[in-house]
Amino acid sequence: MHQPNSRPLADTLLKETASQTAGPYVHIGLALELAGLPPRDEEIGPRLAGDGAKGEHIDLVGRVIDGNGDTVRDALLEAWQADADGEYQCQFDLAAPFNSFGRSAATAENDGEWRFATLKPGAVALADGRRMAPHVNLAIFARGINIQLQTRLYFDDEEAANAACPILNAIESVTRRQTLIAIRETREGRPCYRFDIRLQGEGETVFFDF
Repeated sequence: MHQPNSRPLADTLLKETASQTAGPYVHIGLALELAGLPPRDEEIGPRLAGDGAKGEHIDLVGRVIDGNGDTVRDALLEAWQADADGEYQCQFDLAAPFNSFGRSAATAENDGEWRFATLKPGAVALADGRRMAPHVNLAIFARGINIQLQTRLYFDDEEAANAACPILNAIESVTRRQTLIAIRETREGRPCYRFDIRLQGEGETVFFDF
């Protein structure tokens, strides 16, 4: 019987596909208007809360800062948060007064600042009944990042809730916890919380492996 020529097993295995960082082209797929492309009919943008949304309307602003202390001007952030009652809205609907999900892109034109128009979330209960402090979940996409980074934004005027939050207090270092606290200020007469995300180096933001 004829036997086919055999090849080493290593030659028959598929080779790993090369990886690619998210930036600097992430805007082309997820922030079309900022990339100079026509927006989709139902574009997901930085406004989570409309005029009719129940709760305290706020802005979230900040920059993504690299290990050299420079602003990453092509970063894109996704936000996922509960409403004022601590409930997530799992259906995205542009006509709804509030959506739990949004995207904000930094650009050179806005000096590398991202911004969300949203409302202050309520406390969310864990399965065992314990309540997490009000927070916003953030995913960061940028050049040099192969897999998006996950972090949380907490509020500096929720001291009692922060002190009791089981997730925040799972971070043993008090100094490290402070990297997740946004600072309240006022912009154009509107409540605003500033949250700068440091990717590396001194004051590096805590990132989660969800």
